[in-house]
Parts: sequence; C-alpha cells; structure tokens
Amino acid sequence: MKDPAALVGIETRDDAAVYALDADRALVTTADFFTPVVDDPYWFGRIAAANALSDVWAMGARPLFALNLVGWPVQSLSLELLGEVLRGGAEAARLAGISILGGHSIDDPEPKYGLAVTGLVHPARILRNVGARPGDLLVLTKPLGTGIATTALKRQIATGALEERAVEVMAALNRVAGEILAESGAVHALTDVTGYGLLGHAWNMAEGSGVRLRIAAAAVPLLEGVLELAARDVVPGGSRANLAWVAPHLRHGEAVSHPLRQVLADAQTNGGLLAALEPGAAAAVVAGLRAAGVAAVEVGAVSALSAGEEPGIDLE
Repeated sequence: MKDPAALVGIETRDDAAVYALDADRALVTTADFFTPVVDDPYWFGRIAAANALSDVWAMGARPLFALNLVGWPVQSLSLELLGEVLRGGAEAARLAGISILGGHSIDDPEPKYGLAVTGLVHPARILRNVGARPGDLLVLTKPLGTGIATTALKRQIATGALEERAVEVMAALNRVAGEILAESGAVHALTDVTGYGLLGHAWNMAEGSGVRLRIAAAAVPLLEGVLELAARDVVPGGSRANLAWVAPHLRHGEAVSHPLRQVLADAQTNGGLLAALEPGAAAAVVAGLRAAGVAAVEVGAVSALSAGEEPGIDLE
C-alpha cells in the first residue's frame, strides 16, 4: 500500500525522496557516498559532500542538516587522513549553510565517504526530473567531462590544468543555481547531472515527461581536453555503460561523433543542474544565473511526440 504522504519515491529515478509533513512542509531526504575520485583527502571529502547536497537543490528544496557516512580501512590508512576527509565535508556543509550533526562509520577495506542530507520544501514547489513541456528550453549549469578527467588522473595522463579545473567543477556547490531556479517559478523539470551522465539524466526526463529532448551537441560545455581523451578511449566503464543504455533512445546525425556522444554520456561527480524552462522566462533566468556566477548555457529544447513516436533524445 502506497503511503499517501510519500510524494516522490523511486518511480522515475528522481534525485531524492520527498515526504509530506503537512500542507506547507515536506521533507526531502537523500544519501550519497563513493570511493575517492581524487588523491587529496580534503578535496575528496569536499567533493563527496557537495555531490550529496546537490540532490536536495535538484528537488527545489533547501538543505537543513546532514549526517556523515564513512567507510575507512583503519588498519591501512591513518585517522589523520580521515580527519582531512571530514574537514572537506564540513567545509562543503558550511558553504551550504548547514551543520553535520553526526553520522555513522564502519571499518571498510576501501575508503568511502558521503552524506545523508535532509531538506525542506513546500509540497506545491517540489521540482522533479519529470514535467518537461514541449517548447521548454534546456539549460545546463556546469561543463561535462569529470568522469573522463578523473580516469585520466588515475592513469597519470591528465594535465595539471585539467586536474585543477575538474576539482574546481566537482567541488563547486549547486546551491546558487538551485536557489535561483527554484525561486524563478519557470522550471518545469529539474535534475542534477551525476552518474547517468547528461544523456542518461536527459533520457530519464524525456521518458518521464513523455517528450523528446533536442540537444545541440556543439553547445554543451565540456572541460578542455576531455573530448581528445575520449577519442583516445580514456573513458570510465560507467560512462560506456551509460551510452549503451541510452543508445536505443538516441538519434543523432553523422556530425555528432562517437567521442562526443561518449562525453555527453560521461558519468559526472557533482555535475551541474539540467533544467527545462518556460521559454518566455528562460533568457531572464539564464541571465540571472550568469550574473550570480553560474556558467549556465542553453543547450536545447523540448519537443512534443509525433504520431507513433516514442520519448527520447535527438542530438543535433
């Protein structure tokens, strides 16, 4: 039996669960953790915490507090290193305007860190990854390519510039973008771009909304150098799986190369927000995002289904 207070669950692979408390308040809750994506423990903690927090902003909510989730190999890695991970997480929480109120840790052969985050939203103002309407414009708030960049780091072939830029993008909170989009009243669908890559999260939006998303591939911002790395097959396994998963629902012309499609499917760590915006308001919203320091870019539009057509993505 479905709980009538459960407003958002697992049905559309949305970013967080939402549970109504009363007519004016609903709790938003999410949990996210992973193994290190960078060598520096402070930046690993900061990136992992920022990634977990993004799920709350992607629902149009504001975070209230968080709990640490830790797996640590206590026999092989020092507790001083763990302290640096936690310091990074605490700094991300401070920048988000919340406190970390506790958590749970286990002895684990492989280090892991993340957060369980609780937020609050008005039930009438929940933003979901479904609801995109024909005519909406698609806006993306961060460049793609962090999965490929971190793979290059692990293989020791990434440039210093790419490493620095990838860490900067992964650690940047989606707070400002999420707050501006939520306050605009112009968002019909919203998701953060993380493990499924842009194409995977776009497919979730298209399928759940019953539409086709038209994405201008050349307009999508990329980290400098990742397209060349993709052409050299420097691609994580999860990104390959993303492209294989979405391929049956994808149409593209010959001009959209396989390496570019692979970057568009690249699994992101704390990627940007993908929003379907009311067309009449999109320009003002994008201008507001850019004025606030968010590198928002219009990357496409939403189309209605033709007779006999199925939801999907068109790369142009």
